[in-house]
Amino acid sequence: QVRLVESGGGLGRTGGSLRLSCAASGRTDSPFAMGWFRRAPGKEREFVAAIRLSGGSTYYEDSVKGRFTISRDAAKNTAYLQMNIMKPEDTAVYYCAATWITVPGIHLFQDYEYNFWGQGTQVTVSS
Repeated sequence: QVRLVESGGGLGRTGGSLRLSCAASGRTDSPFAMGWFRRAPGKEREFVAAIRLSGGSTYYEDSVKGRFTISRDAAKNTAYLQMNIMKPEDTAVYYCAATWITVPGIHLFQDYEYNFWGQGTQVTVSS
């Protein structure tokens, strides 16, 4: 059974940094891609960043470009989200997602492309 376990959330300050981790377990092969999404209070879940585990291509939502960095350790089936220059609007529950399905033209910024999800970790940025 596949499990995604997030860690690293908590309280941060405006302009500060936090690092999230997501470890995938339960399969011997690596996910095709892993992503981070977030849901802020009163808002819908939105895409943050994604990475292909083979090759390391990355994708970002515009509001986090230049501030957040997604990376991976393919040998450990783990993805990381380094969040720098944080803003109060980054406050949200952050969810890790993974997909083992490879299809042409996959849209990694869409949540429906992922078939496994973590439980979420709260990130709160104080002003």
